[in-house]
Amino acid sequence: MNSGPDNGSQCLLSHVLLPVANEDDARATATALEPYSPERVTALHVVEKGEGVPDKTPVEQSEELAEASYVAVRSVFPDADDHTAYGRDIAAEIFDAADAVDASAIAYRARDGGRLMKFLSGDLSLKLVTNADIPVIALPREDTDD
Repeated sequence: MNSGPDNGSQCLLSHVLLPVANEDDARATATALEPYSPERVTALHVVEKGEGVPDKTPVEQSEELAEASYVAVRSVFPDADDHTAYGRDIAAEIFDAADAVDASAIAYRARDGGRLMKFLSGDLSLKLVTNADIPVIALPREDTDD
């Protein structure tokens, strides 16, 4: 297998998909990505919506949350694109979005959560790093109380 810049593949940071959960997370995640100077950024918010299952929040409220998240990302990356996905399987929606926007990598910042929360949620971080078809970049976390 070839590796390195001469193998004809795109640069790792040519188009980064940035999944964000809310406005504060979006700002923190974009700020963590900023030092790496990606060429292009697409912010992704997944609206949790399921077939025949009550939604956690009304779709309209979730879409407003998504828009606030995109504004926060654009405070760091003014030219960032946005992409909203709808579904219950967050990891699958992230992978589908990465394919849809032709991302070169997925960059994320791990969220807080204890072992029980990770068990119940299926540990999104584990799913991202083990099931992705493109590189996944785990951004460093600042020690904060958020």
